Amino acid sequence: MDPFSKTETEKINKIVETGAKNVVGDEAIILHEVQEWEKSKLRNLMLVGQRYYVNDNDILERKRMVVGEGGQLEEAKNIANKKIVHGFIRKMVDQKVGYLLSLPFTARTDNELYQKALSSYFNKSFYRMFQNVGKEAINKGKAWIHTYYDEQGDFKMKRIPSEEIIPLWKDSDHTELAAVIRSYEIEMWVGKEKATVKKIEVWDLTGVYRYVMEKGKLILDVDEGGYSPHVLVEDGENAERVNWQRIPFVCFKYNDEELPIINFVKSIIDDYDLQKSDNANNIEDLPSGGIYVVKNYDGVDLGEFRRNLSVFRAAKVAGDGGLDYISTKIDTEAFKVHMDMQRKDLYELGRGVDTQSETLGNDKSGIALRFLYADLDMDANIIATEFQASLEQLKWFIDQDIANRGGQDYSDENVDFILNRDIIINESEVIENASKSASQISDETIIANHPWVTDVQEELKRIEKQYGKDDDYKDSFKEVKVNE
Repeated sequence: MDPFSKTETEKINKIVETGAKNVVGDEAIILHEVQEWEKSKLRNLMLVGQRYYVNDNDILERKRMVVGEGGQLEEAKNIANKKIVHGFIRKMVDQKVGYLLSLPFTARTDNELYQKALSSYFNKSFYRMFQNVGKEAINKGKAWIHTYYDEQGDFKMKRIPSEEIIPLWKDSDHTELAAVIRSYEIEMWVGKEKATVKKIEVWDLTGVYRYVMEKGKLILDVDEGGYSPHVLVEDGENAERVNWQRIPFVCFKYNDEELPIINFVKSIIDDYDLQKSDNANNIEDLPSGGIYVVKNYDGVDLGEFRRNLSVFRAAKVAGDGGLDYISTKIDTEAFKVHMDMQRKDLYELGRGVDTQSETLGNDKSGIALRFLYADLDMDANIIATEFQASLEQLKWFIDQDIANRGGQDYSDENVDFILNRDIIINESEVIENASKSASQISDETIIANHPWVTDVQEELKRIEKQYGKDDDYKDSFKEVKVNE
Protein backbone atom coordinates (compact mmCIF):
# COMPACT_ATOMS: atom_id res chain seq x y z
CA MET A 1 0.00 0.00 0.00
CA ASP A 2 1.30 3.49 -0.89
CA PRO A 3 1.80 5.31 2.44
CA PHE A 4 1.30 8.68 0.71
CA SER A 5 -1.93 10.16 -0.55
CA LYS A 6 -2.27 11.72 -4.01
CA THR A 7 -1.99 15.17 -2.45
CA GLU A 8 1.18 14.22 -0.61
CA THR A 9 2.68 12.75 -3.78
CA GLU A 10 1.91 15.95 -5.69
CA LYS A 11 3.50 17.92 -2.86
CA ILE A 12 6.67 15.79 -3.07
CA ASN A 13 6.84 16.25 -6.85
CA LYS A 14 6.48 19.98 -6.37
CA ILE A 15 9.40 19.93 -3.92
CA VAL A 16 11.51 18.16 -6.54
CA GLU A 17 10.39 20.63 -9.20
CA THR A 18 11.09 23.60 -6.93
CA GLY A 19 14.48 22.23 -6.01
CA ALA A 20 15.35 21.87 -9.70
CA LYS A 21 14.85 25.60 -10.16
CA ASN A 22 17.23 26.76 -7.46
CA VAL A 23 21.02 26.68 -7.47
CA VAL A 24 21.54 23.24 -5.96
CA GLY A 25 18.75 21.78 -8.07
CA ASP A 26 20.14 23.04 -11.38
CA GLU A 27 21.77 20.00 -13.01
CA ALA A 28 24.11 22.13 -15.13
CA ILE A 29 25.40 23.94 -12.04
CA ILE A 30 25.74 20.67 -10.10
CA LEU A 31 27.73 19.12 -12.94
CA HIS A 32 29.94 22.23 -13.15
CA GLU A 33 30.64 22.12 -9.38
CA VAL A 34 31.55 18.43 -9.54
CA GLN A 35 33.88 18.89 -12.52
CA GLU A 36 35.57 21.91 -10.95
CA TRP A 37 36.05 20.06 -7.68
CA GLU A 38 37.53 16.94 -9.28
CA LYS A 39 40.29 18.95 -10.98
CA SER A 40 40.87 21.35 -8.09
CA LYS A 41 44.23 21.73 -6.35
CA LEU A 42 42.64 21.19 -2.92
CA ARG A 43 41.14 17.82 -3.82
CA ASN A 44 44.44 16.75 -5.38
CA LEU A 45 46.22 17.71 -2.14
CA MET A 46 43.79 15.47 -0.24
CA LEU A 47 44.62 12.50 -2.45
CA VAL A 48 48.35 13.22 -2.29
CA GLY A 49 48.18 13.47 1.51
CA GLN A 50 46.45 10.09 1.69
CA ARG A 51 49.01 8.57 -0.70
CA TYR A 52 51.93 9.75 1.39
CA TYR A 53 50.25 8.48 4.56
CA VAL A 54 50.33 4.93 3.14
CA ASN A 55 53.95 5.38 1.88
CA ASP A 56 52.99 5.83 -1.77
CA ASN A 57 55.45 8.69 -2.31
CA ASP A 58 56.36 10.26 -5.66
CA ILE A 59 59.82 8.66 -5.56
CA LEU A 60 58.19 5.32 -6.47
CA GLU A 61 57.43 6.70 -9.95
CA ARG A 62 61.00 7.89 -10.54
CA LYS A 63 62.96 6.81 -13.62
CA ARG A 64 66.73 7.27 -14.16
CA MET A 65 67.06 9.26 -17.37
CA VAL A 66 70.16 9.74 -19.59
CA VAL A 67 70.83 11.52 -22.87
CA GLY A 68 70.35 9.04 -25.70
CA GLU A 69 70.86 9.14 -29.43
CA GLY A 70 69.90 12.44 -31.00
CA GLY A 71 70.12 14.20 -27.63
CA GLN A 72 66.77 12.86 -26.47
CA LEU A 73 66.26 11.72 -22.87
CA GLU A 74 65.61 8.04 -22.41
CA GLU A 75 65.26 5.73 -19.42
CA ALA A 76 68.46 4.01 -18.33
CA LYS A 77 67.62 0.53 -17.13
CA ASN A 78 71.18 -0.74 -16.66
CA ILE A 79 71.98 1.48 -13.67
CA ALA A 80 70.71 1.43 -10.12
CA ASN A 81 67.33 3.07 -9.44
CA LYS A 82 66.69 2.86 -5.74
CA LYS A 83 63.31 4.14 -4.55
CA ILE A 84 63.61 4.66 -0.81
CA VAL A 85 60.38 5.85 0.78
CA HIS A 86 60.26 7.60 4.16
CA GLY A 87 56.94 7.53 6.04
CA PHE A 88 57.25 10.96 7.65
CA ILE A 89 53.62 11.87 6.98
CA ARG A 90 52.33 8.73 8.68
CA LYS A 91 54.52 9.36 11.70
CA MET A 92 53.57 13.03 12.10
CA VAL A 93 49.84 12.43 11.52
CA ASP A 94 49.73 9.52 13.99
CA GLN A 95 51.80 11.56 16.43
CA LYS A 96 49.28 14.43 16.39
CA VAL A 97 46.30 12.08 16.61
CA GLY A 98 47.91 10.11 19.46
CA TYR A 99 48.83 13.30 21.31
CA LEU A 100 45.45 15.04 21.04
CA LEU A 101 42.82 12.35 20.36
CA SER A 102 44.06 9.06 21.83
CA LEU A 103 42.24 9.83 25.08
CA PRO A 104 38.44 10.33 25.05
CA PHE A 105 37.50 13.99 25.18
CA THR A 106 35.48 15.34 28.10
CA ALA A 107 32.00 16.74 27.40
CA ARG A 108 31.37 18.64 30.64
CA THR A 109 28.02 20.14 31.62
CA ASP A 110 26.43 21.12 34.92
CA ASN A 111 23.26 19.16 34.11
CA GLU A 112 23.79 15.58 35.33
CA LEU A 113 20.88 14.16 33.30
CA TYR A 114 22.24 15.80 30.16
CA GLN A 115 25.73 14.53 30.99
CA LYS A 116 24.36 10.99 31.18
CA ALA A 117 22.47 11.42 27.91
CA LEU A 118 25.59 12.64 26.10
CA SER A 119 27.61 9.66 27.29
CA SER A 120 25.33 7.35 25.29
CA TYR A 121 26.28 9.20 22.10
CA PHE A 122 29.97 9.67 22.86
CA ASN A 123 30.68 5.97 23.38
CA LYS A 124 33.64 3.77 22.41
CA SER A 125 32.39 3.38 18.86
CA PHE A 126 32.19 7.14 18.46
CA TYR A 127 35.70 7.73 19.86
CA ARG A 128 37.11 5.21 17.40
CA MET A 129 35.45 7.09 14.54
CA PHE A 130 36.55 10.42 16.04
CA GLN A 131 40.20 9.39 15.93
CA ASN A 132 39.79 8.54 12.25
CA VAL A 133 38.14 11.92 11.72
CA GLY A 134 41.22 13.55 13.24
CA LYS A 135 43.51 11.50 11.01
CA GLU A 136 41.47 12.43 7.95
CA ALA A 137 41.43 16.13 8.85
CA ILE A 138 45.23 16.29 9.18
CA ASN A 139 45.78 14.21 6.04
CA LYS A 140 43.24 16.06 3.90
CA GLY A 141 42.77 19.45 5.55
CA LYS A 142 39.27 18.67 6.76
CA ALA A 143 37.01 15.74 7.60
CA TRP A 144 33.25 15.27 7.57
CA ILE A 145 30.74 13.58 9.89
CA HIS A 146 27.31 12.82 8.46
CA THR A 147 24.36 12.46 10.84
CA TYR A 148 21.46 10.25 9.82
CA TYR A 149 18.88 7.70 10.97
CA ASP A 150 19.32 4.06 10.00
CA GLU A 151 16.54 1.68 8.92
CA GLN A 152 15.78 0.89 12.57
CA GLY A 153 15.29 4.57 13.35
CA ASP A 154 18.49 4.86 15.39
CA PHE A 155 20.50 8.07 15.28
CA LYS A 156 23.90 7.44 13.66
CA MET A 157 27.06 9.33 12.80
CA LYS A 158 29.62 8.27 10.21
CA ARG A 159 32.70 9.66 8.53
CA ILE A 160 32.49 10.52 4.83
CA PRO A 161 35.72 10.70 2.76
CA SER A 162 36.64 14.37 2.33
CA GLU A 163 37.40 14.09 -1.38
CA GLU A 164 33.74 13.14 -1.96
CA ILE A 165 32.28 16.27 -0.35
CA ILE A 166 31.77 19.60 -2.14
CA PRO A 167 30.57 22.13 0.46
CA LEU A 168 28.56 25.18 -0.56
CA TRP A 169 29.05 27.68 2.26
CA LYS A 170 26.80 30.55 3.28
CA ASP A 171 29.69 32.62 4.63
CA SER A 172 33.31 33.35 3.80
CA ASP A 173 34.49 31.89 7.14
CA HIS A 174 33.01 28.51 6.19
CA THR A 175 30.97 28.11 9.36
CA GLU A 176 27.46 27.52 7.96
CA LEU A 177 26.47 25.25 5.10
CA ALA A 178 23.97 26.22 2.42
CA ALA A 179 24.20 22.81 0.75
CA VAL A 180 26.47 19.83 0.21
CA ILE A 181 27.17 17.94 -3.00
CA ARG A 182 28.56 14.45 -2.59
CA SER A 183 30.24 12.79 -5.57
CA TYR A 184 31.36 9.19 -5.25
CA GLU A 185 31.74 5.94 -7.18
CA ILE A 186 30.42 2.48 -6.38
CA GLU A 187 30.83 -0.90 -8.04
CA MET A 188 27.59 -2.63 -8.96
CA TRP A 189 26.23 -5.19 -11.37
CA VAL A 190 24.70 -3.75 -14.54
CA GLY A 191 23.04 -6.68 -16.23
CA LYS A 192 25.64 -9.43 -16.21
CA GLU A 193 28.63 -7.11 -16.00
CA LYS A 194 30.27 -5.42 -13.04
CA ALA A 195 30.62 -1.70 -13.61
CA THR A 196 31.69 1.43 -11.77
CA VAL A 197 28.79 3.83 -11.38
CA LYS A 198 29.22 7.48 -10.42
CA LYS A 199 26.60 8.84 -8.04
CA ILE A 200 25.86 12.43 -7.10
CA GLU A 201 23.87 13.49 -4.03
CA VAL A 202 22.74 17.07 -3.41
CA TRP A 203 21.77 17.89 0.18
CA ASP A 204 19.96 21.11 1.04
CA LEU A 205 17.28 22.13 3.54
CA THR A 206 14.51 20.64 1.39
CA GLY A 207 16.02 17.15 1.38
CA VAL A 208 18.41 15.12 -0.76
CA TYR A 209 18.36 14.78 -4.56
CA ARG A 210 20.09 11.75 -6.07
CA TYR A 211 21.61 11.48 -9.54
CA VAL A 212 23.78 9.11 -11.56
CA MET A 213 26.33 10.16 -14.16
CA GLU A 214 25.65 8.74 -17.61
CA LYS A 215 27.74 9.79 -20.62
CA GLY A 216 28.77 13.03 -18.96
CA LYS A 217 25.21 13.98 -17.99
CA LEU A 218 23.28 13.89 -14.73
CA ILE A 219 20.24 11.62 -14.70
CA LEU A 220 17.81 11.50 -11.79
CA ASP A 221 18.48 8.25 -9.93
CA VAL A 222 14.99 6.73 -10.01
CA ASP A 223 16.26 3.48 -8.48
CA GLU A 224 17.00 5.45 -5.30
CA GLY A 225 13.79 7.44 -5.51
CA GLY A 226 15.34 10.56 -6.99
CA TYR A 227 14.34 12.66 -4.02
CA SER A 228 13.97 11.89 -0.32
CA PRO A 229 13.76 13.90 2.88
CA HIS A 230 16.55 13.86 5.43
CA VAL A 231 14.46 11.65 7.70
CA LEU A 232 11.51 9.36 6.98
CA VAL A 233 9.45 8.75 10.13
CA GLU A 234 7.19 5.71 9.78
CA ASP A 235 4.07 5.31 11.88
CA GLY A 236 2.28 2.14 10.94
CA GLU A 237 1.07 2.52 7.35
CA ASN A 238 1.81 6.24 7.30
CA ALA A 239 5.13 7.93 6.93
CA GLU A 240 6.13 11.49 7.74
CA ARG A 241 8.86 13.22 5.77
CA VAL A 242 11.05 15.41 7.95
CA ASN A 243 14.10 17.57 7.19
CA TRP A 244 16.72 18.88 9.56
CA GLN A 245 16.84 22.64 9.96
CA ARG A 246 20.54 22.36 9.14
CA ILE A 247 22.48 20.44 6.51
CA PRO A 248 23.32 17.09 8.25
CA PHE A 249 27.08 17.33 7.70
CA VAL A 250 29.65 18.68 10.17
CA CYS A 251 33.11 19.79 9.03
CA PHE A 252 36.19 19.18 11.22
CA LYS A 253 39.12 21.32 10.07
CA TYR A 254 42.85 20.79 10.57
CA ASN A 255 43.34 24.54 10.37
CA ASP A 256 41.44 27.65 9.35
CA GLU A 257 42.87 27.46 5.81
CA GLU A 258 41.61 23.85 5.49
CA LEU A 259 45.01 22.76 4.14
CA PRO A 260 46.46 19.28 4.79
CA ILE A 261 49.87 18.75 6.39
CA ILE A 262 51.31 17.50 3.08
CA ASN A 263 50.97 21.06 1.73
CA PHE A 264 53.67 22.27 4.13
CA VAL A 265 56.24 19.48 3.94
CA LYS A 266 55.92 17.65 0.61
CA SER A 267 58.93 19.30 -1.07
CA ILE A 268 61.17 18.41 1.88
CA ILE A 269 59.99 14.78 1.95
CA ASP A 270 60.50 14.46 -1.82
CA ASP A 271 64.04 15.81 -1.53
CA TYR A 272 64.78 13.51 1.43
CA ASP A 273 63.57 10.48 -0.56
CA LEU A 274 65.53 11.60 -3.62
CA GLN A 275 68.83 12.29 -1.86
CA LYS A 276 68.70 9.04 0.10
CA SER A 277 67.87 7.09 -3.06
CA ASP A 278 70.63 8.80 -5.08
CA ASN A 279 73.15 8.07 -2.36
CA ALA A 280 72.16 4.40 -2.47
CA ASN A 281 72.44 4.49 -6.28
CA ASN A 282 75.97 5.89 -6.08
CA ILE A 283 77.03 3.19 -3.66
CA GLU A 284 75.68 0.47 -5.96
CA ASP A 285 76.87 1.96 -9.25
CA LEU A 286 80.36 2.74 -7.94
CA PRO A 287 81.17 -0.14 -5.57
CA SER A 288 84.87 0.65 -5.65
CA GLY A 289 84.33 4.39 -5.53
CA GLY A 290 85.90 5.26 -8.91
CA ILE A 291 85.71 5.53 -12.71
CA TYR A 292 87.72 3.48 -15.26
CA VAL A 293 89.40 5.25 -18.21
CA VAL A 294 90.16 2.79 -21.06
CA LYS A 295 92.46 3.48 -24.02
CA ASN A 296 92.44 1.21 -27.09
CA TYR A 297 90.23 -1.43 -25.47
CA ASP A 298 90.58 -4.79 -27.25
CA GLY A 299 86.91 -5.72 -27.10
CA VAL A 300 83.48 -5.19 -28.57
CA ASP A 301 81.72 -2.84 -26.13
CA LEU A 302 81.83 -1.44 -22.60
CA GLY A 303 79.37 -4.07 -21.40
CA GLU A 304 81.96 -6.75 -22.17
CA PHE A 305 84.60 -4.62 -20.45
CA ARG A 306 82.53 -4.46 -17.24
CA ARG A 307 81.98 -8.22 -17.40
CA ASN A 308 85.69 -8.96 -17.79
CA LEU A 309 86.48 -6.77 -14.79
CA SER A 310 83.87 -8.43 -12.55
CA VAL A 311 84.54 -12.03 -13.65
CA PHE A 312 88.23 -12.15 -14.58
CA ARG A 313 89.43 -9.01 -12.74
CA ALA A 314 91.26 -8.08 -15.99
CA ALA A 315 90.80 -6.08 -19.20
CA LYS A 316 92.54 -6.60 -22.59
CA VAL A 317 93.94 -3.58 -24.39
CA ALA A 318 95.61 -3.24 -27.80
CA GLY A 319 98.73 -1.39 -29.00
CA ASP A 320 99.57 1.49 -26.72
CA GLY A 321 96.31 1.04 -24.81
CA GLY A 322 96.00 1.20 -21.06
CA LEU A 323 93.64 1.37 -18.11
CA ASP A 324 93.53 4.28 -15.66
CA TYR A 325 91.46 4.66 -12.52
CA ILE A 326 90.00 7.93 -11.19
CA SER A 327 88.82 7.91 -7.59
CA THR A 328 85.31 9.35 -7.02
CA LYS A 329 84.72 9.29 -3.31
CA ILE A 330 81.22 10.13 -2.10
CA ASP A 331 81.16 13.25 0.09
CA THR A 332 79.58 11.52 3.07
CA GLU A 333 79.88 14.49 5.41
CA ALA A 334 78.12 16.92 3.04
CA PHE A 335 75.37 14.34 2.48
CA LYS A 336 74.88 13.83 6.22
CA VAL A 337 74.75 17.58 6.91
CA HIS A 338 72.16 18.11 4.17
CA MET A 339 69.97 15.25 5.38
CA ASP A 340 70.15 16.44 8.99
CA MET A 341 69.09 19.93 7.93
CA GLN A 342 66.18 18.57 5.90
CA ARG A 343 65.02 16.39 8.78
CA LYS A 344 65.08 19.35 11.20
CA ASP A 345 63.17 21.54 8.74
CA LEU A 346 60.66 18.77 8.17
CA TYR A 347 59.74 18.41 11.84
CA GLU A 348 59.74 22.17 12.36
CA LEU A 349 57.40 22.91 9.44
CA GLY A 350 55.33 19.79 10.12
CA ARG A 351 55.16 20.77 13.81
CA GLY A 352 56.11 17.37 15.15
CA VAL A 353 58.58 15.80 17.58
CA ASP A 354 61.61 14.05 16.08
CA THR A 355 62.14 11.01 18.29
CA GLN A 356 65.63 10.56 16.78
CA SER A 357 66.72 13.98 17.97
CA GLU A 358 69.92 13.97 20.03
CA THR A 359 68.30 16.27 22.58
CA LEU A 360 65.49 13.81 23.29
CA GLY A 361 66.10 12.06 26.58
CA ASN A 362 69.03 14.21 27.75
CA ASP A 363 66.93 16.51 29.91
CA LYS A 364 63.84 14.90 31.40
CA SER A 365 62.57 17.90 33.33
CA GLY A 366 59.06 19.19 32.75
CA ILE A 367 60.38 22.43 31.26
CA ALA A 368 62.57 20.57 28.74
CA LEU A 369 59.67 18.33 27.72
CA ARG A 370 57.36 21.32 27.23
CA PHE A 371 60.01 22.97 25.05
CA LEU A 372 60.44 19.77 23.01
CA TYR A 373 56.67 19.52 22.50
CA ALA A 374 56.18 23.26 21.80
CA ASP A 375 55.52 22.96 18.04
CA LEU A 376 53.31 19.89 18.44
CA ASP A 377 51.44 21.63 21.24
CA MET A 378 50.92 24.73 19.07
CA ASP A 379 49.43 22.61 16.28
CA ALA A 380 47.27 20.76 18.81
CA ASN A 381 45.91 24.10 20.07
CA ILE A 382 44.78 25.04 16.56
CA ILE A 383 43.20 21.62 15.97
CA ALA A 384 41.48 21.74 19.37
CA THR A 385 39.95 25.15 18.65
CA GLU A 386 38.57 23.95 15.30
CA PHE A 387 37.33 20.62 16.66
CA GLN A 388 35.61 22.19 19.67
CA ALA A 389 33.63 24.46 17.35
CA SER A 390 32.70 21.43 15.21
CA LEU A 391 31.65 19.38 18.25
CA GLU A 392 29.38 22.28 19.19
CA GLN A 393 27.70 21.94 15.78
CA LEU A 394 27.45 18.16 16.23
CA LYS A 395 25.84 18.79 19.62
CA TRP A 396 22.94 20.53 17.84
CA PHE A 397 21.98 17.31 16.02
CA ILE A 398 22.33 15.27 19.20
CA ASP A 399 20.10 17.72 21.08
CA GLN A 400 17.49 17.44 18.34
CA ASP A 401 17.54 13.64 18.55
CA ILE A 402 17.13 13.71 22.35
CA ALA A 403 14.16 16.08 22.04
CA ASN A 404 12.58 14.12 19.18
CA ARG A 405 12.63 10.95 21.24
CA GLY A 406 10.50 12.59 23.89
CA GLY A 407 13.37 13.66 26.06
CA GLN A 408 14.07 17.08 27.48
CA ASP A 409 15.19 20.00 25.37
CA TYR A 410 18.85 20.55 26.23
CA SER A 411 19.64 22.94 23.37
CA ASP A 412 20.19 25.83 25.79
CA GLU A 413 22.55 23.83 27.99
CA ASN A 414 26.22 24.77 27.80
CA VAL A 415 28.78 22.01 27.15
CA ASP A 416 32.55 22.38 27.41
CA PHE A 417 34.41 20.02 25.10
CA ILE A 418 37.88 19.37 26.50
CA LEU A 419 40.36 17.42 24.36
CA ASN A 420 42.58 15.50 26.77
CA ARG A 421 46.18 15.37 25.57
CA ASP A 422 48.43 12.37 26.08
CA ILE A 423 51.70 14.19 26.72
CA ILE A 424 54.90 12.68 28.07
CA ILE A 425 55.51 14.23 31.46
CA ASN A 426 57.92 14.01 34.34
CA GLU A 427 55.57 12.23 36.76
CA SER A 428 57.77 12.90 39.79
CA GLU A 429 57.60 16.65 39.19
CA VAL A 430 53.83 16.61 38.69
CA ILE A 431 53.13 14.56 41.82
CA GLU A 432 55.46 16.70 43.90
CA ASN A 433 53.84 19.91 42.65
CA ALA A 434 50.41 18.44 43.40
CA SER A 435 51.39 17.73 46.99
CA LYS A 436 52.72 21.27 47.40
CA SER A 437 49.46 22.74 46.06
CA ALA A 438 47.18 20.92 48.51
CA SER A 439 46.36 24.02 50.55
CA GLN A 440 46.20 26.44 47.61
CA ILE A 441 43.76 24.90 45.09
CA SER A 442 40.83 22.50 45.27
CA ASP A 443 41.40 18.80 45.79
CA GLU A 444 39.39 18.05 42.63
CA THR A 445 41.80 20.15 40.54
CA ILE A 446 44.78 18.35 42.07
CA ILE A 447 43.23 14.97 41.35
CA ALA A 448 42.35 16.00 37.78
CA ASN A 449 46.02 16.83 37.12
CA HIS A 450 47.47 13.75 38.83
CA PRO A 451 49.20 11.58 36.18
CA TRP A 452 47.71 8.33 37.47
CA VAL A 453 44.07 9.48 37.41
CA THR A 454 42.02 8.79 34.27
CA ASP A 455 38.50 9.43 35.65
CA VAL A 456 38.25 12.29 38.14
CA GLN A 457 34.71 11.59 39.34
CA GLU A 458 35.45 7.90 39.83
CA GLU A 459 38.61 8.74 41.78
CA LEU A 460 36.67 11.12 44.07
CA LYS A 461 34.21 8.30 44.79
CA ARG A 462 37.09 5.95 45.66
CA ILE A 463 38.58 8.57 48.01
CA GLU A 464 35.22 9.03 49.74
CA LYS A 465 34.84 5.27 50.08
CA GLN A 466 38.35 4.92 51.51
CA TYR A 467 38.39 7.90 53.88
CA GLY A 468 34.72 8.66 54.40
CA LYS A 469 33.18 12.10 54.05
CA ASP A 470 35.53 13.79 56.52
CA ASP A 471 38.68 15.68 55.53
CA ASP A 472 41.21 13.12 56.77
CA TYR A 473 42.22 12.24 53.24
CA LYS A 474 43.52 15.79 52.65
CA ASP A 475 46.51 15.06 54.84
CA SER A 476 47.47 12.26 52.47
CA PHE A 477 48.59 14.85 49.91
CA LYS A 478 51.05 16.31 52.39
CA GLU A 479 52.53 12.86 53.09
CA VAL A 480 53.49 12.19 49.48
CA LYS A 481 57.21 11.63 49.10
CA VAL A 482 58.81 11.50 45.69
CA ASN A 483 61.88 9.40 44.95
CA GLU A 484 64.25 11.48 42.87
